[in-house]
Amino acid sequence: MRKQIARCLTWSLALASHWVFADGETIYQVSFDNAVHHEAEISATFTGIENQVLEVQMSRSSPGRYAMHEFIKNVYKVRAVNSIGQPLEITRPNPYQWHIAGHDGEVTFSYTLFGDRADGTYNQIDRTHAHLNMPATFVWATNHEDREINVEFRPFDPRWKVATQLVKDQGKYSFTAPNLQYFLDSPTELSDHQVRSWQVNSGGKTQTIKLAVHHDGIDEDLDKYTEKAKAVVEEQIKVFGELPTFDYGEYIFIACYLPHVSGDGMEHRNSTILTNSTSLDEAEYSQLGTLSHEFFHAWNVERIRPKELEPFKYIDANMTPSLWLAEGFTTYYGDLILKRTQEWDEDKYLDKVASIINQAYNMRGRLYFTPEGASQLATFTDAGVSKDRTNYHNIFFSYYSYGRAMGLALDLALRAQFPGKSLDDYMRQLWLDFGKTETPYSREDALATLVKITGDPLFADKFFAEHIYGQTKPDFTALLAPVGLKLEQKDDESAFLGKVNFNFRGEDAIVNNTILVGSPLYRAGVERGDQIVKLGRRTIRNSELWDKALAQFSPGDVTTIEYIQRGETVKKQIAFISDPSLKVTKLDDELLLDTHQSFLVDWLGEDTVEEVQEEEQASVQPLERVKN
Repeated sequence: MRKQIARCLTWSLALASHWVFADGETIYQVSFDNAVHHEAEISATFTGIENQVLEVQMSRSSPGRYAMHEFIKNVYKVRAVNSIGQPLEITRPNPYQWHIAGHDGEVTFSYTLFGDRADGTYNQIDRTHAHLNMPATFVWATNHEDREINVEFRPFDPRWKVATQLVKDQGKYSFTAPNLQYFLDSPTELSDHQVRSWQVNSGGKTQTIKLAVHHDGIDEDLDKYTEKAKAVVEEQIKVFGELPTFDYGEYIFIACYLPHVSGDGMEHRNSTILTNSTSLDEAEYSQLGTLSHEFFHAWNVERIRPKELEPFKYIDANMTPSLWLAEGFTTYYGDLILKRTQEWDEDKYLDKVASIINQAYNMRGRLYFTPEGASQLATFTDAGVSKDRTNYHNIFFSYYSYGRAMGLALDLALRAQFPGKSLDDYMRQLWLDFGKTETPYSREDALATLVKITGDPLFADKFFAEHIYGQTKPDFTALLAPVGLKLEQKDDESAFLGKVNFNFRGEDAIVNNTILVGSPLYRAGVERGDQIVKLGRRTIRNSELWDKALAQFSPGDVTTIEYIQRGETVKKQIAFISDPSLKVTKLDDELLLDTHQSFLVDWLGEDTVEEVQEEEQASVQPLERVKN
């Protein structure tokens, strides 16, 4: 049943307007008249209400994030009316909800929203754009989650266009979503952005990839960036064998590269948000790394999905033990793809490999948690907010960084022990068994898939027992040997006490970082906030004097360190070591074998030779500048 009624709302969007609504749908209307002060005016009309009390709430979680975010804190001036515009009483049963009783089966709930942070999680509203993450923007009603959603935007600037994975409806600024899950997973950018578009043929389907970029650059910058993005898309299709089937035949990168935004990237089902405060030209297109990471998520996380994240919970934290795979392996491929597309040369990528290994070897959190344990800490560390200090520098390691190291280790081990196999095969099998069918996988499934591609349960069980369920660091010296690469200490001659940063208050050298477990400074009892007075006979009054004091000694030497800790002067012996940081180098030319070079090419791709596409690989059609 449809009915035409007059809306008597308190903001200009709905004054003297007549709207037609269907029972059982949700209608949002959004205005940005006060965008210069970072405000939006939003109304949500809920029809066909079946409960006597309508529960309206804001999300507390956001897709791609695993911690809690109290988005409701930026909502105010709430009001509600029934179908004929009569005011309704609103109560607050808890910090996260509003209750509306006495309605006539329909409620229009209106509010003001503040937003001034543009990234993958929050909103930014100003005269340049409306950058909207849906969970941080829109209220929703309990028991209305499966209903169709319609949204209409009223832009601040008539030049604004809309970039979103939402489905275009009648009207330039009208869109729909089949349900709440899809709607909240659909970030939206309203701005005077530029669009590039190309088509990809894969798996018997032709789909469209769009790149919508809000930036201060010129057309040539975006054209160059688009060609790089096309190469990344094409190379990632090779890993999985095919492009995912996007719900409406289209995938869109929504990028904001402006000085007033915050750097980030966030994956969604048919889109991704990319933000950076540096322009494409100034950054020399380094934003491509985030684009590569996020697009890999179109397979890994969005469709190859941990069981614990399906369905995503918008009012609770989302915890899984599998972020080492979901985020860590994605991080590994994000960089590897840049080498395979020749965006990075071999030397740059090997520097990245050294960085991966150094992080894996020197992360103290490995002593306290497994990769699964670190994954489960995401609910507190993934942009989670707290005021009290933590000891995360010592007890936590990033599942992004350490998971990336596990990806590197498994890739090298597979290539060495199972000729013709690699991590590509593992990811492709996960895609075929779980991603393509959209069957969420369990931690046991991740292990079983490794058994399936190797046919070797002992190898798979050992890798998982030691490196995923356990805390054993991989032997990268042995893993790199078949590639003709070796690990060497960067500096084995200079004295080292551990990484320390100072905040100088006048001539007082105050330690400004967490001192890592096991370092000489840690063993001597030094802590963040302490004042280092002397090292040996040298008084420390600035960074240069600290460096000069260190230069007096060699690894193995012993001296004294004097420091003040919470008012008490402490003097301890301290023993110097050498910096454990490693570098990756190639074997000397006379030691390099053809097998080493063949392994390297299979892994990283040719450095200079353009690869010929195979018949089953996706073909990419020419770039199109989209006119809006």
